[in-house]
Amino acid sequence: MSIFLATFVLGLGFIFGSFINALVYRFKYNSVKKNITKLSIVNGRSICPNCKHQLVALDLIPLLSWIYLRGKCRYCHKSISIQYPLVELITALLFLFSFIYWKNGFNLLGYFQLGIWLVILTLLITLTVYDIRWKILPSKIIYIIYPLVILNNLIVVFSSRNYSLILGYLLGFIILGGIFYLLFQVSFGKWIGGGDVRLGFLLGLLVGGPLNSILLLFIGSIVGTFLSIPFILIGKLKKKSTIPFGPFLVIGAIIVYFFGAQIINWYKSRLY
Repeated sequence: MSIFLATFVLGLGFIFGSFINALVYRFKYNSVKKNITKLSIVNGRSICPNCKHQLVALDLIPLLSWIYLRGKCRYCHKSISIQYPLVELITALLFLFSFIYWKNGFNLLGYFQLGIWLVILTLLITLTVYDIRWKILPSKIIYIIYPLVILNNLIVVFSSRNYSLILGYLLGFIILGGIFYLLFQVSFGKWIGGGDVRLGFLLGLLVGGPLNSILLLFIGSIVGTFLSIPFILIGKLKKKSTIPFGPFLVIGAIIVYFFGAQIINWYKSRLY
């Protein structure tokens, strides 16, 4: 049963990864003012981003289509960005990771919470891809995630009957978001953007608690530093280069969401 469910979640991740690619493309297309005709986010056939030819079902099989077509469009034969299969693969693996390390059980309520989390995760990956490509964190997507996070938090509070968690979520919201807001104001928007501030408030609400918020910021900074070093060494990044911080925050949030308590307890045991 577990193997069947794990396989199902993995396949679902590939499908959602394909959806993320379409969502990112259409959201960006619709944001360009010269594109008078807008693309529907939920309806409409997928197209090649180069020749705009409509894709058939055989072209839309996540990852396998890209491999079968050798990374090229069937119609215009231009290269298809590695982004598409990579996002599908990463999303699938994160879905499987979430299933394996799910902490809220597998009863009816647990499955419902898992479903909410997978939708949140999908939108966080969407923000990550968008920020990497265009160094922008769309406010509309961030605001869509808020009610999902609030619903998830309320389920945790009322199912555990631990109402003190509400204060923890509020503190996480205030502390992490407040840090980014302060950095934004002090630097007049030069160090971080407004999207980072809005994302900071959101992720603080998601992980909850002062320690979790600080841990998220710490992990995000460490990951960002280590992933940036290779690009600095090969000359791809300069001193004045702008590095999107959103993806590192999302990575930190995922780690803290699943392992925050264990990491903090481990640190306390070493400290004392």
